[in-house]
Amino acid sequence: MKYKIAVIRGDGIGPEIIDQALLILNKIGDLFGHSFNFTEVLAGGCAYDVKGTPLPQETIDICKNSDAVLLGAVGGPKWDELPGDLRPEKGLLQIRKELGLYANIRPAILYDPLKDACPLKSEIIDGGFDICVVRELTGGIYFGERGRKKSAMGEAAYDTELYSTGEIERIARKAFEIARQRNKLVTNIDKMNVLESSRLWREVVNRIALDYPDVTLNHLLVDNGAMQLIRDPKQFDVIVTTNMFGDILSDEASMLTGSIGMLPSASLGEGKFGLYEPIHGSAPDIAGQDKSNPLATILSTAMMLRFSFGLQEEGKAVESAVEKVLVKGYRTGDIYSKGMKLVGTREMGKLVLENL
Repeated sequence: MKYKIAVIRGDGIGPEIIDQALLILNKIGDLFGHSFNFTEVLAGGCAYDVKGTPLPQETIDICKNSDAVLLGAVGGPKWDELPGDLRPEKGLLQIRKELGLYANIRPAILYDPLKDACPLKSEIIDGGFDICVVRELTGGIYFGERGRKKSAMGEAAYDTELYSTGEIERIARKAFEIARQRNKLVTNIDKMNVLESSRLWREVVNRIALDYPDVTLNHLLVDNGAMQLIRDPKQFDVIVTTNMFGDILSDEASMLTGSIGMLPSASLGEGKFGLYEPIHGSAPDIAGQDKSNPLATILSTAMMLRFSFGLQEEGKAVESAVEKVLVKGYRTGDIYSKGMKLVGTREMGKLVLENL
């Protein structure tokens, strides 16, 4: 099979982690008889430097004409002083919207070889955990009306949390469908005791749940949800939540796996098209030093193979190769512990390649 992939290397460590992911995809192509055609496009700070915008129209057009998009990372202090509509992060938000990618799927899996890197007590994480955060991606406070105005106490700023029934329905269905393929448990996280938007959110989730009688639904307020992730992460299967809450909670979950450098993600809409990226940032402080962890990006390609291309065996091959490398004790700096073998970005990519 032939597949077209738009590649956004981005900023900071983005180019170097993407390099390793492309090596893995090419090897998968060789092993399983597939052809991956990569087209590089600009987005983020590097796009602003060249085109004067964090998301050129050319990038949007090429992405829409591809089967999937692979993204490294965007942003960095170089662009911190730009107006909000020109910042690299604006390009990331915009491309999700332009491509209709309303569901962000973020698995948080504690691999047994990394249990010592988890900050929780061993009795809490014994046996590991496998959580899937389903985050609404194109609505809520990140996309609501915003601005500044004068108030009695000086300048004031506001950002609006706004959700429609249609937006909630589609993300809820995505969560229930995923749960059906896992352990049939959905935990909805909101703030319905305070926020009107959360009250509507919960009403709609409860209604959609009636269509999935085989899936158990429970609810947590976001403050309690954040505590429960620390107290007992094994109680969760699929978490469904809003854009902002999902942004925060999935990062919390990532640190329970040992490092944010271990977590992949998929941004999906209707159909099979998706954008795949690690959830970590551009880490400009270590860019170009061969110190970054490429495993989240490599695992993102496994999600691409599964979700967009329907290549389950190929996706499993990538995930198994990553686990083999971890079992053998190889670690980048972010997941290193005493007695392990410290390696750099390129060496880690090479090791995964060898274990495919």
